[in-house]
Amino acid sequence: MLLVLGIGLKATISDAFYLFRRPGQLLRALVAMDVVVPAVAIALAATFPLELPVKIALVTLSLAPLPPTFSKKPLKAGGSVSYTVGLFVAVTLIAVFFIPLALDLISKFTGVPLQMSSASLWILVLESLLLPLIVGVVIHQLAPSFADRAAGPVVTVATVTLLIGVIPILIKVWPVMMSLVGNGAVVVMAVLAVVALAAGHLLGGPDPEDRAVLALSSAARHPAIAIAIAHVNFPDQKLAPAAVLLYVLVSGIVTVPYLKWAARHHAPVVGEVSPHSA
Repeated sequence: MLLVLGIGLKATISDAFYLFRRPGQLLRALVAMDVVVPAVAIALAATFPLELPVKIALVTLSLAPLPPTFSKKPLKAGGSVSYTVGLFVAVTLIAVFFIPLALDLISKFTGVPLQMSSASLWILVLESLLLPLIVGVVIHQLAPSFADRAAGPVVTVATVTLLIGVIPILIKVWPVMMSLVGNGAVVVMAVLAVVALAAGHLLGGPDPEDRAVLALSSAARHPAIAIAIAHVNFPDQKLAPAAVLLYVLVSGIVTVPYLKWAARHHAPVVGEVSPHSA
């Protein structure tokens, strides 16, 4: 919530609705994130002899919206606040309706009964993503100078808090995660991350900044929402959360070279104003 609040403190109301005013860009983003990535995830899960928790992780993550931490990487890669925040808002709102529909389609295609109500998704999305973003945007609207000064410290505190919370969890689940390594699980996860990066980069449009943001966003997914989908549909699969975290780790490693390349080629010079921000 603090990370999302930090995003909101840097954004305006116009930023939040940036992509809704540009339907062409929004459509390309949705094709990359909600069509290409889920299709590839399902194909990989159906083709390779993976452990069931790994297959569940691949599919549920491909349906999940953006994680709270996603904005840091695109902004480092030179992405504009307007496109980054606009993508975050659009994909998050659409996820509430997209996920139940996608689960229904997958269920009809595979014969595996899947479900997730819009109401339960809405609670997750509102509490962890939209509410802190709205608070940040409102503060920016009412006191822009204060919001600009506060954004950095808020993100720093959030990052430190996240590390303090995540490191013990990773230590605890590490043996379980390692037990899932095999049968090509890590390779398949890396392939999905690479395909997601490529889909976002190719569909991001002519602006290099937008391509970098969409590429990194396509590969980054909200682990908590993926785990929630897995828990509702496969409550007996106790290893699914560990598989989700394994993908988060693998995709994070895979995106590092692209992040460095994008930052080197597309990041604006220090002090330069992004065209979108202008």
